[in-house]
Amino acid sequence: MRHFSLKPLEFPMIRFYKGKRLARKVHGAGGSSMRLKVIAAVLAVLLGSLGCGKVAIGEPIKVGVLFSMSGAMAPIETSVKDATLMAIEEINARGGLLGRRIQPVIADGRSDWATFSAEAERLITKEKVCVVFGGWTSESRKALKPLFEKYNHLLIYPVQYEGLEQSPNIIYTGAAPNQQILPAVKWCFDKGWKRLFLVGSDYLFSHAAHEIIKAQANALGGEIVGEDYLLPGTKDVAGVIQNIFNSKPDVILNTLTGDTNAAFFTELRRAGVTPDRLPTLSFSLGEQELTGMDPKTVAGNYGSRNYFQSIASEENKVFVAAFKKKYGANRVIDDPVEAGYVGVYLWAQAVEDAATEDVNAVRKTIQGQSFSAPEGIVYVDPGTQHTWKTVRIGVIKEDGQFSIVWTSGKPVRPVPYPLSKLKAEWEKFMEDLYQSWGQKWANPRR
Repeated sequence: MRHFSLKPLEFPMIRFYKGKRLARKVHGAGGSSMRLKVIAAVLAVLLGSLGCGKVAIGEPIKVGVLFSMSGAMAPIETSVKDATLMAIEEINARGGLLGRRIQPVIADGRSDWATFSAEAERLITKEKVCVVFGGWTSESRKALKPLFEKYNHLLIYPVQYEGLEQSPNIIYTGAAPNQQILPAVKWCFDKGWKRLFLVGSDYLFSHAAHEIIKAQANALGGEIVGEDYLLPGTKDVAGVIQNIFNSKPDVILNTLTGDTNAAFFTELRRAGVTPDRLPTLSFSLGEQELTGMDPKTVAGNYGSRNYFQSIASEENKVFVAAFKKKYGANRVIDDPVEAGYVGVYLWAQAVEDAATEDVNAVRKTIQGQSFSAPEGIVYVDPGTQHTWKTVRIGVIKEDGQFSIVWTSGKPVRPVPYPLSKLKAEWEKFMEDLYQSWGQKWANPRR
């Protein structure tokens, strides 16, 4: 696949690099390759850290791959694991990094935040990995954050999320609120949809996303006509449907997760609610989730993401073809899958630039990395360690794919804390949620 080059693409305040930079360095002249090996080995000894340890010349570079392969989240997290491993295999096929193979150490988060934390600690302290690619739910990330800060390690997290967080030990390759939620709400207002009904799962992402939406709707002169939360996994949606009828919104903004989406859209259609009469815009519904639903019940509604499988770029066509060739023609790719794949390449570039896999060195060189990804140019913002990303809105088709109807046209700078509140106010909001749930990051009734 073609990813690296030395040709800069100019954006305000950023220099992006596109093409085969990694392949070019790995497959350089023999003398240069040998010098890289020697330099890398020396630096590894001098800079050895808890995450990597001291290694001999030619020893593999160990990385952690931590996703749920069992439990409720397994069907969607497994695909991110697969894309992560595919990126690692591609780099190894080109000669690896610094003349060494990347060795993935795979761990199962079991759809449980406590297991994520325990497995991450094992990967860091026992397996001596140099980075961990993983996490999905906000609960799992919240469990991982203090652990990676304690060990001064590096987590690369691939899922769009509620924001309101920043850590020197996490690279966020998914969207911040201003790269998904806020542009989608503005798009609704531009279409004249100013009466909003909010429905979400009773967990961290939905509560935070709704608070962000409320502040923006108020600033734009809109109205929140209703808000409901459902326990994750529930199929009892009749009450919510009735509340929607009573509220007469212009649009439904949906942050539901998992199987509840299938029940929600099925019941909407059964009640005679169609997208032409009352559209729904979803923030956690992608191609992967649609494989477990009847697309006809949701077709015509909208989703907000940074990546859709239907993107027509050459990079994306090559990526989709490679993924399907490896894992099967019926497999689909969604936003977190692509972001997981991109995270591996951003880390690999940082390793090359640092000439070592040492955690501390890579944490510095990964800031400012850019990559010509299937979604378009991405760039690691040094100030926030989130990535610049292009925003897209798509309409769901009956084949379970999205047709893109709006795009920001260029990468958007990440703003983890929306400007509608001070950072301290957002942090208090999050702390209040945490305390109200008995010092947990999800409603304990789950």
